[in-house]
Amino acid sequence: MAHPAVLRDLVERYETLRAHHAEQGTDASRRRLEDVTYTLCVSTGTRRPEDALAVARQQLATAPRAADALRQMKDAAPTAGTEVQLTA
Repeated sequence: MAHPAVLRDLVERYETLRAHHAEQGTDASRRRLEDVTYTLCVSTGTRRPEDALAVARQQLATAPRAADALRQMKDAAPTAGTEVQLTA
């Protein structure tokens, strides 16, 4: 599974490029859209853009946000002056 930040970026890029290609319709915009579509599909283990978007959105909906993950790490870390004993 791709990292949530990567998936968010791919979904945003896909949607932006899809809109851009719909407006411009150039070969360059088509190639850029195909590239990001391919990467999105590979990242989600799918073959069709519709499926890739659905999988990415599902994964993003269940993935913890970066701020939440950082907060959890800070909460779990020992505070300054706290002794930590390492055991084998």
